[in-house]
Amino acid sequence: MKLTNKIVVITGASDGIGKQIALRLAKEKVKLALIARDEVKLKKVCSNAKKLGATQCKSYVCDLQKIDQLGKTVKSIISDLKTVDVLINNAGIWQKLNPIEKINSEIIDTVIQTNLTALIHTTKLFMPTLKKRPEAAIINISSKSGVVAQEGQSVYTASKYGVRGFTEVLKEDLKGSKIRVAGVYQSGTNTNMFRKTGDNFSTTGLTNPADLADVVAYMLSLPKQIWLHDVRVEY
Repeated sequence: MKLTNKIVVITGASDGIGKQIALRLAKEKVKLALIARDEVKLKKVCSNAKKLGATQCKSYVCDLQKIDQLGKTVKSIISDLKTVDVLINNAGIWQKLNPIEKINSEIIDTVIQTNLTALIHTTKLFMPTLKKRPEAAIINISSKSGVVAQEGQSVYTASKYGVRGFTEVLKEDLKGSKIRVAGVYQSGTNTNMFRKTGDNFSTTGLTNPADLADVVAYMLSLPKQIWLHDVRVEY
């Protein structure tokens, strides 16, 4: 895909992996629609993206758990940018390492709604627009936890296994269409995601989110005859 002037939507774009993907794709002169809850951080990412080469960047403050709000945000993006070529479902939150009986019920709902339910709704809402494009892509940023069971991650892992299953069915549903689908299953990444829950284990040596952004840019920039539909990234 030739990325210049392609319209790319990225969820969870104010920080971490989403931020780095936005900044990396800006160098390819794309148009960006960035979604997250933190308006200040979003605007800063947009400003930096424009400096790096993004031909347009618009920020949209949205809590993805609120479906009505998400629907209005999607409508605004399509109204503002007229169409969408690439959807990168990146938004996600961590669940502090614990056995299931020690995980707060509210945390269970929040993790599932953010990591899985919102991703499904976002994809559904953008699908009619993506289907109209001569070429399009959906990349779901999941986790190694969507492939391998790891101690203390029951809820987070459930959400990421769900993302993997949803991604695999999307591939089947869209086979033969002009929309390409991929899942990215990265190991631990050096972001603030863990610290936000109070897990203070060292992230030194984990995957650099900027390196992961390079992987996503590479995936999207491959010629039509080549597509990496399932990418596993280890550190």
